[in-house]
Amino acid sequence: MTTTSTDIRASRVAIIDLGVNNLTSIRRRLEDAGATSIEILKEPVQLERFTHIVLPGVGAFAVAMRVMHERGWPAALHAVCGPQGTPLLGICLGMQLLGDGSEEGEPVPGLGLVPGDTVRIAPQAAERVPHVGWNEVVPTDEARLFAAVPARSDFYFVHSYVFRPRDPGSAAGVTPYAGEFVSAVQRSNVYGLQFHPEKSSLAGLHVLKNFLAA
Repeated sequence: MTTTSTDIRASRVAIIDLGVNNLTSIRRRLEDAGATSIEILKEPVQLERFTHIVLPGVGAFAVAMRVMHERGWPAALHAVCGPQGTPLLGICLGMQLLGDGSEEGEPVPGLGLVPGDTVRIAPQAAERVPHVGWNEVVPTDEARLFAAVPARSDFYFVHSYVFRPRDPGSAAGVTPYAGEFVSAVQRSNVYGLQFHPEKSSLAGLHVLKNFLAA
């Protein structure tokens, strides 16, 4: 798909506010990527108005999902972000929320948009949890968000849990830590990034531009 800057400038982006993180940095970075219309939503109001939806998050899976269920987000996102629907991007905890559930905390169902579950990182020798800092993402051949991103680019991570997609074909990138973990997913129009693109310099900015072009 060939996309021009005009396409990106026409983007209307909704950022989901779960009250668990500061959204200023992701909003500014989306503006840097070319988005000119961005709204922060606490509730799923008229989602059909938007061309792209971003689900950022930090903190505990169960807490975030309780907020989402209380506000009606799961049903709303399934309605607008089903196959070939509005592009949705989950960031950090937001990527984990795309799955079916997590072993972190009490059992709470996830969004179920990308089949799979979240598990705690199993560190190897000399590795630490949480995994904090810069690390490489090796994209798959079909990873649309990494188009034209230089090979061996590093991205910024802060996390203690990782998402394991049930379908290996949903993996869009892997990172060499704790053996290897899936650090990006892609299922139709639903995307997830375990790293923070808004904190990942030019490579992260390029990933956000690719999302806005989706």
